[in-house]
Amino acid sequence: MPLSLSDPTWYPIASSEDLPFRHVYQGQLLGRELAVWRADDGNVNVWENRCLHRGVRLSIGINEGQELKCQYHGWRYANQSAGCTYIPAHPADAPARRIENRKYPVKEAFGLIWSAANDDQKFAPFAGAESTDWFPLRPMPVNAAPEDVLAGLARLAPDDQPADLLPGMALRLGTTVYFVQPVDAGRSVIRGLIEKPADEVATLRHYNETLTKLRDRLERAAAKKPAPEPLQPVFEKVSADLASMPDIAIPRGNTMPVVVKRKWQSADGVIGFELADRDGKHLPTFQPGAHIDVHLPNGLIRQYSITNGPGDLSSYVIGVKQESASKGGSKVLVETVREGDVLAISEPRNNFPLRRDATRTVLIAGGIGITPLLSMARFLDKSSLNYELHYFARTGDGLAFQSELAALHGKVDRHIGLAREAIKAKVAEVLGQYQFANHVYICGPGAMLEMVQETAASLGWPDDAIHFEYFQNDKVIDSSSAFDVELARSAMTLHVPAGKTILETMREAGLTVPSSCEQGACGTCLTTVMEGEVDHQDVYLNKTEKASNTCMMTCVSRAKSGRLVLDI
Repeated sequence: MPLSLSDPTWYPIASSEDLPFRHVYQGQLLGRELAVWRADDGNVNVWENRCLHRGVRLSIGINEGQELKCQYHGWRYANQSAGCTYIPAHPADAPARRIENRKYPVKEAFGLIWSAANDDQKFAPFAGAESTDWFPLRPMPVNAAPEDVLAGLARLAPDDQPADLLPGMALRLGTTVYFVQPVDAGRSVIRGLIEKPADEVATLRHYNETLTKLRDRLERAAAKKPAPEPLQPVFEKVSADLASMPDIAIPRGNTMPVVVKRKWQSADGVIGFELADRDGKHLPTFQPGAHIDVHLPNGLIRQYSITNGPGDLSSYVIGVKQESASKGGSKVLVETVREGDVLAISEPRNNFPLRRDATRTVLIAGGIGITPLLSMARFLDKSSLNYELHYFARTGDGLAFQSELAALHGKVDRHIGLAREAIKAKVAEVLGQYQFANHVYICGPGAMLEMVQETAASLGWPDDAIHFEYFQNDKVIDSSSAFDVELARSAMTLHVPAGKTILETMREAGLTVPSSCEQGACGTCLTTVMEGEVDHQDVYLNKTEKASNTCMMTCVSRAKSGRLVLDI
């Protein structure tokens, strides 16, 4: 049967021993080069062997444990999903979700790594595979067509005991099982399994001599034949411009189901939730600082930061603060949602991205604000980058995710029970005078965020070095103004009356516009302003961005002028 690039058969492409700690192995199958690597959590990845940026081989990249880093321009890809997590040329932006390398199905069994051109067919071990303690032979590369190699192996059988052909390019000779790995139309690798021998060295030497003689015969015969046409895999082109393009907006209401795998008391007043795919598949790629929308049983939608470290996509872990004044979001999660329940969540989105080009990174968390900063610390930790994490809480019992914090190798300082002025003094001491390429990330109560921003500014820290995320907008929104909004791309002019937001007015006009928190905290509805003066009422934009009058949040902000022109 001729080889096909879409062949669904599973073939061995490597031995388990080919994947030592933090190594990347170059595999080959059906004309394709593969980057094969084992993450620190044991998961084996089989990807197309090229960086999506310039096509450089990922097999010469750096295995960082949970991410694979391209050697050329430093693009990083996540364990399990192959999604891009960081682009050094755009350090302040989270890569678009559509930048994802092609991955192939993988199974580790019997000391071998197996893969296929697609996942149309489930992995099925050969008959009798489970009943034997198998020992893999050394692979034997052969410059001959796979079908000729299979026929040559069959001829090794004695006359009174013919070879037992198995599905795919495999056969059994007595107690030995051989597999032909089709590298290309004219190249193959012989891999074999035998029962675990008493003398491994002598056994390997015997089989190596036998297969070497077979290889020599096959290659002499192949040299007399016309060379077969090599297989030509088709590669999907991905433009590097995608790195700087705006991400695709997730339409409101687009969700995926997850099961509450675990629920526990992480700290006094903080409940941890572990959310996993119902079928055990990995979840979508995220970057440090990302959050998800959680659709609650009572119809509310709330945003929660992901605390996971790099490449940990088997589940998302979030922290939920127990609040007596909750409007029903945190309250319903804490009081009514139980382990085993199914919730709907959005794909991760990131309005609080982490730069990895800083010479010094300071993370300042207050209370439940530890959640996005814990994820950032874990990413920086795995990359051995310089950082310090300062965690402020009223009591020691209020410190959440203590075991995760204890596993970090960077500087982690806990500040307990400090009064406001003492917190301000400690923040000033921690930050110090601004130096080039220093960055600070802040998350916590609104009053604390404002205090840290003011303190940093007084010490010479520029706005673009101060990064913050509010969980909610505590400002009183003034919606008494009325004005017109001209939508340049949509060729529409709408009147926004008092008591109604720009976002609501656009939806009533039939437009589909992205949004999430709808209180000016998450940045999802960020819109470019072309003309007019904005009345900023959000907590997402910094002072410089607001003063520029070039963008606004349509969910809460309004117009000071009688007319705004928006790039919508």
